[in-house]
Amino acid sequence: MNEASLLETLKEYFGYESFRPLQKKIITSVFVGRDNLVIMPTGGGKSICYQLPAILLPEITLVISPLIALMKDQVDGLNANGVPAAFLNSSQEEADKEAIFQKIDRKEIKLLYVAPESLQFVDRFLTNGKISLIAIDEAHCISSWGHDFRPAYTQLGYLKNRFPSTPMLALTATADKATRNDICRQLNIPNAKKHIASFDRKNLSLDVRQGIKRFEQITDFLKNRSSESGIIYCLSRKNTEELAAKLQRKGFKAEAYHAGLDHQERSQIQDDFINDKKQIICATIAFGMGIDKSNIRWVIHYNMPKNLEGYYQEIGRAGRDGLPSDTLLFHSYSDVIQLQKFASNARNQDVQLAKLDRMKQYSEALSCRRKILLSYFGEYLEADCGNCDICRNPPEFFDGTIIAQKALSCIFRLKGAEPIGTVIDVLRASQNEVIRRNNYQELTTYGIGKDISWQHWQQYLIQLINLGYVEIAFDRHNHLRLTEQAKKVLFDNEKVPLADIKEVQAQAKTEKTTIAESSLFERLRKLRLKIAREEDIPAYLIFNDATLKDMEKQRPMSDSEFLMIEGVGRKKMEDYGYRFIKEIIAFSKEKRETKKPKKTKKGSSLEETLKLYKADLTVEEIARQKGVTRNTVFTHLMKLYDEGKNINLKRYVGKSELKSVKKAKKKLDNPNSLKAYFEHFEEAISYENIKMSLKILEKE
Repeated sequence: MNEASLLETLKEYFGYESFRPLQKKIITSVFVGRDNLVIMPTGGGKSICYQLPAILLPEITLVISPLIALMKDQVDGLNANGVPAAFLNSSQEEADKEAIFQKIDRKEIKLLYVAPESLQFVDRFLTNGKISLIAIDEAHCISSWGHDFRPAYTQLGYLKNRFPSTPMLALTATADKATRNDICRQLNIPNAKKHIASFDRKNLSLDVRQGIKRFEQITDFLKNRSSESGIIYCLSRKNTEELAAKLQRKGFKAEAYHAGLDHQERSQIQDDFINDKKQIICATIAFGMGIDKSNIRWVIHYNMPKNLEGYYQEIGRAGRDGLPSDTLLFHSYSDVIQLQKFASNARNQDVQLAKLDRMKQYSEALSCRRKILLSYFGEYLEADCGNCDICRNPPEFFDGTIIAQKALSCIFRLKGAEPIGTVIDVLRASQNEVIRRNNYQELTTYGIGKDISWQHWQQYLIQLINLGYVEIAFDRHNHLRLTEQAKKVLFDNEKVPLADIKEVQAQAKTEKTTIAESSLFERLRKLRLKIAREEDIPAYLIFNDATLKDMEKQRPMSDSEFLMIEGVGRKKMEDYGYRFIKEIIAFSKEKRETKKPKKTKKGSSLEETLKLYKADLTVEEIARQKGVTRNTVFTHLMKLYDEGKNINLKRYVGKSELKSVKKAKKKLDNPNSLKAYFEHFEEAISYENIKMSLKILEKE
């Protein structure tokens, strides 16, 4: 598949001019028939890696997805972009399923979403060769090493055996090394090409605070965020209900969400949040996996999560549109005790407890939090991020190079085969059973750190893990191992700054300015919400916040300009362009009227068009003289008409056309969609004439 064709499809259906990092590489790999494992953070553009090939591949693409809400969301989004997609699950009536099967037989569907539990529904019609691609979304659910293990996923290994020549694409936002290998093994794709995107979500601000007076801190945090959507994650159902009730009493549109509510109630709450009818959801971790809402501006963890994978995935639900967003984590000793109780009942208890310990270390860290998160997923960040509470208000540091060299040398001598406790015991010359049994007293590093207390060594080693010099092998009994970065300290004398353990400074509060109610962004947001209510779809499926921001910046006033906006494809331009352009023109006009009149530039493009119009030139003559297209001339004339200039649009629209458009306006289900008129007239009336007719009718 050539690059021009891929880019054309990307713009046509998804509205983007270029691919994000790794997307093109993954898509190309799919087209040559390879299996692939994709580790890409939430909001990184995973879905395009299978949705775009699905449009171009000859047969259907099968997508395995864990949640009904997630399927519905994705299918709605695809249909809004003009891509035929459907989903099958146990909640549907037989008649609905039969209708989908018939569409598949007629090759009218490009993507079919199925829950792993519902695979038996598709067995009856899918044979090898009838499927062009199999995509396994949330692939970490297959692994017991993962943070969200789902038994139904373990049956998916049979798919590769049944469809050996069909490429498989396994995708997840979070997976450590052990989980990645386990996914490939269980899906029977041992030779899958691994694509690991950067986990660095620069737009997310990271903040961790002690769990003291949490409600007061939350209301303070929300003070300047009255129009923004956010999620507060809690450990228990009771917490979600109490917190939602308290926030409601303070005037916030908050709602509790947990597994104890009935299905209908949960669906309603989720829909209200997606459609911006509710601003805040206080939820257990059951909430969010099925949410594709791109304009969640903040995420708060009322309690500490049980592991870094879950934490990273949950904060990743904020700022999926790439705009600045905030995260806040509260932690306390009682949270740790509660989570330890949960972990002790799990079948992989040791792994869960070790990962909880790592989460605790992150919460208590004294070094850049983004560095810690990235190093956990095997990514090294050179400089501190500047966008976390530690970077904004750093502790006191000292030159800890010698301490680091002692610790790293000891791990090296132990051949990466011992956990943190044994490493400290060797450094401090302890005499216990493990030391004697393994003859560790013979090592050259035995006792080289006896002048430092056990607790301090623990803190220093945690800092070295957080800085990316050491990693914990969870699938190898939590042994400490050196990373590539450690060589720089051991052999190149790289300096290691360590935080003074006694100096833990207070965390700074992040302040944020509110978006002015009078901004164009706010006007476009309100228009988007209005259209969303009319069409009964989530607002972000129309355009996400990043696209509205680009509109605010670029101020498009014609179809061709509107198509240049990031996130606007052909179908969305046809469906919504007219109303958004109209709003932008109205806003610009109001701003001009409130400002002091400025002298217009001599010979400006609009002024030239007006001059030529007054000279009785035809549209074709104006276009030729100015060296522009007919469409640009019509756009100028309509803009001048909006500005109140003496333009007679009836010169270009016949009486019969105007009458037809007037009739259609009363009849059509969606009288605000240009495409609806265009299709109604079976393309007999041009887009320009429809737009001009609507403008004339509007004024009349």
